[in-house]
Amino acid sequence: MVPDLPAELAGRRIRVAVLCGGESPEHDVSLVSARNVLGAMDPERYDPSVIQIGRDGVWRRAGQSAALSVTPGLPPEAGGAEFDVVFPVLHGPNGEDGTVQGLLELLHVPYVGPGVLGAALTMDKEAAKRVLQAAGLPVVPWVTVRAGKARPGWEATTGRLGRPVFVKPARMGSSVGVSVAATAEELDRALEEAFAFDAKVLVEQRIDGREIECAVLGNEYPEASVPGEIASTHDFYSYEAKYVDEHGARLHAPADLAPDQAERIREMSVLAFQALCCAGMARVDFFLTAAGKDGEAAAGARDGVYINEVNGIPGFTEISMYPRLWATTGLEYPQLIDRLISLAFARHAARKERGR
Repeated sequence: MVPDLPAELAGRRIRVAVLCGGESPEHDVSLVSARNVLGAMDPERYDPSVIQIGRDGVWRRAGQSAALSVTPGLPPEAGGAEFDVVFPVLHGPNGEDGTVQGLLELLHVPYVGPGVLGAALTMDKEAAKRVLQAAGLPVVPWVTVRAGKARPGWEATTGRLGRPVFVKPARMGSSVGVSVAATAEELDRALEEAFAFDAKVLVEQRIDGREIECAVLGNEYPEASVPGEIASTHDFYSYEAKYVDEHGARLHAPADLAPDQAERIREMSVLAFQALCCAGMARVDFFLTAAGKDGEAAAGARDGVYINEVNGIPGFTEISMYPRLWATTGLEYPQLIDRLISLAFARHAARKERGR
């Protein structure tokens, strides 16, 4: 059911500011996602404007060179036009991590997607793992390495995690800075590459299994889509496999799963969404094995199901699983946009009622 829109919006098009770009290495992915969101908006229902955050951090209306002004207590303004709602289509730091969400909260502007805490938690892979683990949900085993601190030795690391291992920045998306290490030398190189993007790096156990994704939609009562599967033709689902190599992966929606497996993944997706204080949308990524590592239920996994990551602002590109999974479930792209914008207004109204 689509939540009711504010009465003041009746009889006119909703003015939507699509916020994209950003300073992160995922700038270009954000632009592609934004084009798809704009293309899915019903022109009879929405009056969209594009605000692009440059790599220099300056906010500009698309096609204009002048920086935008932002007035506390009011929506961002450009040329005198106010916006009813903001749709952040931002990936990576300074956009997906709670920073932009905090600004919009201070401006009292409705916006699509997670709030400050949900965005920050889903962006920080270590924090997300700890919260999910505390909620009794299975996560991929890991160790955390911080810049300037002593690094764990190869034997100690692989004695705990096995080999090879995945190395990834804690606060980055789109597989940026992620690599696989099978030797001590490769681990050193992988850590240096990851530290170029973040001062905190995760070294994870490699789970040999199927990559399953599930989309979640809602606020207080979230719903999960049918699960889908990514079959990468690369060693793993890297940035190149996602966005460079047109044959880098095959996407299957729905995934070929037993009914009980599909239902288990949907249930876990909703639980992860709630544990991480998400709102509006999220994509939950899983590994599915026969029965966990070496036939054991490692990391508390049940039936070989591990949560890999949770993405609070999932991609909206042509190949992105989030809109594809909802289309497969029965909610087409334009209707998905309707739901997300309606949920933004509903969450904003609830906050106002609580005096926040």
